[in-house]
Amino acid sequence: MNKDSRPAEIEAHHYARWEAAGYFAPAGNGKPYCIVIPPPNVTGTLHMGHALQDTIMDALTRYHRMRGSCTLWQPGTDHAGIATQMVVERLLNREGTDRHALGRQRFVERVWQWKERSGNTISTQLRRLGASVDWTRDRFTMDEGLSRAVTEVFVRLYDEGLIYRGKRLVNWDPVLQTAVSDLEVLSTEERGKLWHLRYPVVGAPGTHLVVATTRPETMLGDTAVAVHPDDERYRNLVGKHVALPLTDRTIPIIADEYVDPEFGTGCVKITPAHDFNDYEVGQRHNLPMVSVLDGHAAMNENAPAPYRGLDRFVARQRIVADLEAQGLLERITEHTSMIPKGDRSGVVVEPLLTDQWYVRVKPLAGPAIAAVEDGRVKFVPESWSKTYFEWMHNIQDWCISRQLWWGHRIPAWYDDAGSIYVARDEDEVRRKYKVAADVPLRQDEDVLDTWFSSALWPFSTLGWPDETKELRTFYPTNVLVTSFDIIFFWVARMLMMGLKFAGDVPFREVYIHALVRDHEGNKMSKSKGNILDPLDLINGVDLETLLKKRTDGLMQAHLQAGIEKATRKEFPNGIEGVGTDALRFTFASLATTGRDARFDLGRAEGYHRFCNKLWNASAYVFSQLDGLDSGLAELGVTEHWIRSRLAATVAAVHENFAAYRLDLIAQTLYDFAWHEFCDWYLELTKGVLNDPAANAARKRGTQATLVEVLATLFKLLHPLMPFVTEELWLELSVRRGYASETVMLERFPEVSDFPVDTAAEEEIGWLKGFVGGLRQLRGEANLPRSATLTVLLADASALDRERVTRHTSNLKKLGGIDRIDFVPAGMTVKGAATALLGALRILVPLAGLIDVDAERDRLGKQLARTHDDLGKVQKKLANQAFVATAPADVVAKENARVAELTQRASQLEQQLTRLAELT
Repeated sequence: MNKDSRPAEIEAHHYARWEAAGYFAPAGNGKPYCIVIPPPNVTGTLHMGHALQDTIMDALTRYHRMRGSCTLWQPGTDHAGIATQMVVERLLNREGTDRHALGRQRFVERVWQWKERSGNTISTQLRRLGASVDWTRDRFTMDEGLSRAVTEVFVRLYDEGLIYRGKRLVNWDPVLQTAVSDLEVLSTEERGKLWHLRYPVVGAPGTHLVVATTRPETMLGDTAVAVHPDDERYRNLVGKHVALPLTDRTIPIIADEYVDPEFGTGCVKITPAHDFNDYEVGQRHNLPMVSVLDGHAAMNENAPAPYRGLDRFVARQRIVADLEAQGLLERITEHTSMIPKGDRSGVVVEPLLTDQWYVRVKPLAGPAIAAVEDGRVKFVPESWSKTYFEWMHNIQDWCISRQLWWGHRIPAWYDDAGSIYVARDEDEVRRKYKVAADVPLRQDEDVLDTWFSSALWPFSTLGWPDETKELRTFYPTNVLVTSFDIIFFWVARMLMMGLKFAGDVPFREVYIHALVRDHEGNKMSKSKGNILDPLDLINGVDLETLLKKRTDGLMQAHLQAGIEKATRKEFPNGIEGVGTDALRFTFASLATTGRDARFDLGRAEGYHRFCNKLWNASAYVFSQLDGLDSGLAELGVTEHWIRSRLAATVAAVHENFAAYRLDLIAQTLYDFAWHEFCDWYLELTKGVLNDPAANAARKRGTQATLVEVLATLFKLLHPLMPFVTEELWLELSVRRGYASETVMLERFPEVSDFPVDTAAEEEIGWLKGFVGGLRQLRGEANLPRSATLTVLLADASALDRERVTRHTSNLKKLGGIDRIDFVPAGMTVKGAATALLGALRILVPLAGLIDVDAERDRLGKQLARTHDDLGKVQKKLANQAFVATAPADVVAKENARVAELTQRASQLEQQLTRLAELT
């Protein structure tokens, strides 16, 4: 064997071999098991959230494949309407042209060309991560089959009155010139102004109401001023009117519980066409909706003449100046508010009244709510169902149209009179609505929201609307693995569409995973400069490349210096790659039930060492196989013990796969492999395997157990660490003559494969306790590892004596013992350190082993430092101002530090007391 696993080499080799052999495709007659991948954007690259999510899905897929299920992990990508259109438009800009110069058809052709040439980056990266998706079934939301499904759903919903066209308020991006979803809007806290404006009360000279706004330019579209119905200050004014400044309009004073009477003056300007909350107030009071902004966020024809055509922010300045000149500006105050910006364009998004297509959602929401209530769909963790219900019970109609060229074009046609015809194509329009061939029709220019096609993903990828074998076999799918931020945008909509069109829920369980944050708990983002590329963690990256990745394209240039400084401090030499297996194991260990997962590179480096530990342990086992044949094998207590521990490990793995607790699976396998198999069992085998006089059957039993346990460990670890386990499995197969092509198709271990042996576990537990007690004594007394010990045993039971006799060789070897003697019960030995193992006292005379004076000085200095640190922390906690103002987690850490230092001081005092006994 090579001295190390060479991750880059073995990963590329094995993945190519697996894919070429067709191992990822569904096979066999087992129970179907299916996961559909949340389709990443075709423009995207693998990020940390993808890597966590894909690790979880691949682990589940490999586990069920090895358990004999007919397993499908369905891959695919999303056409990502806005993102993809922006990418191609930037390319055109560099060529000195734009989409309007090309025209719609040629532009769409260019997008397809880009997709075929550059749109498969994330698929390549998924392969690097080891994803065992069935690439032969790879789908794209704009491919012919899925496009047919999208059209079919739209037409059916329209025919049932569940899709309509209407004028409503939407998030409008004035740069992209399209409506955008809430998920495409990022709200950031910014310092700004709050303008307090005077609105004169009609018929009451000298009387005015003061309203406050962060957007003076929208006041030209006000259609009411609202007060709370219980506010005594204004009750007599309800029903009267105010003069809207700078216009020739008057608007009513209305009463609505939306108003907070404690905020500001208790008067609120209502602009239904430019604010979502005001829109709802307007609907309740039947207010007119006056839109004063156009699609470019400039003042339109509904604004007074002096402001028409002005950009919104220019108009703001002009309006404020004019209000001040007329004495209608009360005051201006500093104010902090959340500013919504388009995640792609970076500009402030406008609530805008536009004609759009909508899905009437409430009739679809009822069955989807019932499916979770009655248990047909289960959220894991279950607490996320509350989030789901809260949104579903307050669901609003869904705006599904986008003003783009790339996407599923809406299957609606118009005649010159403005009549709307919805059908699968123009020919069907003419047949269905009896439109004559000579009547010109034009198709709607808009495309569908990307989330519309994504909502059909679980059944459209399996062939719907055709009744395919795959649809019959794998629908409903078993589990959806996703993050909590798209429960509303995707999970709920898939449930509604699946129940409506495929006749059942799209999945039985929804596993919500955590959000990957950096090691300090911060969200990873370009502006924070803390993003990590999973492939850099796998392959390694030098510092300069890492700096470039973190700062290239940074919108806030002033942040660059700080990001570079922090990166140089955290990664002075760049990042040394840990390989795919170590990274996957890290993500598995982070897959807890919490909302956040803190990624720490140190943990990944630790799991890289774990891969090497497994490699070296395997090398040891392989070196011990000479002479292993099918003759009589005799198992000793150590063999019974490790098999019993393996049974418990297998049981824990199955239990935690069922509960989606990959973190506990990782911890269980790590503990067994490192601490039980490597640290103990391998060491215990050496006494048998290296003893020329050992019984042949006993030696054969040890060799067979080594092979069986190691092979089982490869299988257990494979779903989390597919590459190193494959390499080692194939090496073992060659050495043992197994007819096996891959570990991924081997049968997964079952609890019944290994008998539980409580007696063996108790006996080896006793041996571990004996050796562990001696090791602790060595540490406390600062004894060199080379020092051999004389051990005196007091108060030994008959069972203790039997065990010492059986395990003398291992006790001496593992404990560094020269001799073991029994002494009378109750006997004390002056100057001896003591460890307890039940009633058994393990005494180690220290005379001659340590320099008492030097050790006393060392421990005394440590104790003094500990008391000094303890005093500083206690002083900080005694400061009431600190306790009152510091974050709760900081105070908790300081209290934990007090407990830790107090315990450490007690331990040092005990060591000094024992040291004093030597003199």
